[in-house]
Amino acid sequence: MFYQSLRFIILTITTLLLIVSCRHSESINAQPVIQQSTPNNIVISASPTPTSNQQQTIPVTDENQLVDIQTINQNIAIDIRYATKNNFLKKQLYPEARCVLRYGVAQKLAKVQADLEKNQLGLKVYDCYRPLSVQKLMWQTLPDNRYVANPAYGSRHNRGAAIDLTLVNRNRQEIEMPSAFDTFTPASHRDYSGGSTQSRKNRQLLEDAMKKQGFTGLSTEWWHFDAPGWENFPVMDVPFSQIHRSAE
Repeated sequence: MFYQSLRFIILTITTLLLIVSCRHSESINAQPVIQQSTPNNIVISASPTPTSNQQQTIPVTDENQLVDIQTINQNIAIDIRYATKNNFLKKQLYPEARCVLRYGVAQKLAKVQADLEKNQLGLKVYDCYRPLSVQKLMWQTLPDNRYVANPAYGSRHNRGAAIDLTLVNRNRQEIEMPSAFDTFTPASHRDYSGGSTQSRKNRQLLEDAMKKQGFTGLSTEWWHFDAPGWENFPVMDVPFSQIHRSAE
């Protein structure tokens, strides 16, 4: 009788310990997933088809930080057309003339400038980062995706990873190209065979210099180049006033 009672007590204790152990295991597995916070450094669009209500923050790294090109290389000439009325819309779209690019893109462009200087040439930029709100204004005027990217998908300019530019001589005077900037005609295409022989040579010289650093040209605009890895950057609608002027 004693041994039967002892066996019953031991069995009861063992059962209770198993129940406690199972409940403890369930409580551990049921812990909520804690999301890691990200630094509140810059506001961007969160999707490939951004809207004003779809925004989030991302951490700033050396590669994705927006910087003024002249904090990287002051020898690059600036002629930001959309900060003036000298553009296809005939109105000022930017409050100030700034060439803002991703840090990594700006570094590559500085290398292009350094290579050109060996031949007494240099770069002049017409447009760099472009807020999405400006892209929408352009699309309203010229809804032709050969020349203006549909804002529903965003432009590479909206990502801070595209540049419109030309070549200048040692006196910072533009050298001849097959067409003027923002001339949306066949003369602006890279395969255009008209114009002077020298203008086509200059167009090719610019393309070769940019390709050396990994940039890719747009077939319909001799002046437009996309940085390698542009697709890794999000579309943005950050006003220039919120972008720091230094590379820090």
